[in-house]
Amino acid sequence: MPTTSSTDDYATGRVALVTGASRPHGLGVAVAHELAAHGFHAVLAGRDLDETRLRAEEMSAAGFAATAVRIDLSDPATIAEAAARIRAEFGRLDALIHNAALMPDWDTFRLLEADAGAVRAAFEVSVFGPWALTQACLPLLEAAPAARIVTVSSGAAMQVRAGAALPRPVGAPGYSMAKFTADALTASLAVELRDAGILANSVDPGQFASHPELGDDNDGRPTAESARWVAWAAMLPAGGPTGVLFEDGKPVDPGADAV
Repeated sequence: MPTTSSTDDYATGRVALVTGASRPHGLGVAVAHELAAHGFHAVLAGRDLDETRLRAEEMSAAGFAATAVRIDLSDPATIAEAAARIRAEFGRLDALIHNAALMPDWDTFRLLEADAGAVRAAFEVSVFGPWALTQACLPLLEAAPAARIVTVSSGAAMQVRAGAALPRPVGAPGYSMAKFTADALTASLAVELRDAGILANSVDPGQFASHPELGDDNDGRPTAESARWVAWAAMLPAGGPTGVLFEDGKPVDPGADAV
């Protein structure tokens, strides 16, 4: 059932920030819905503030607690502004979901054919931006009793994890390398944040229907099913696992075959 929250609840209610949450049928919005259904006030973040506001308004109309902020992960000013707003309105952050992604080289199939600009763009959104956002939100995470950080990974990162065992060149090399690095960053953050009781994990959402509005089901499951597992990682209990890559609630075997 939808959970509503009044202004008086903000000081004690859980708050979640979800990046990449402007597309109507995207994973970010689905994750925000799932967390809001569990009592979080969902702060939706996207580069297009008008679209992000629409998603927050739609959630509010359905009885969920939602707010929109603008975050362009390549623009440090928007990161600082969003963190300042969350600090002013809520004073804490219980869940930080790094969902935003960019796949600028989907049609590139070899590392040595990669465009340097595309690689930099992918790293900006998947690595550098989330790194800076985590730093900006750290005081807010520390102010929560049991904060969680979740990085949305991708099966593409498994190509890099396979190393020399991969039977073919790495496809979408900038995106794949960026996602692999994001997982490594998350695992390293888990070590630094362990003593603070902040858990940091990655979640591979699997293959889901990312553009049903275009009739493209991507041969995947409903987005809400993938979102459920991202939200699950954002609600792990105290003493739960940290520094782990999960898929459907199970640790991913680093030695698994890449596809």
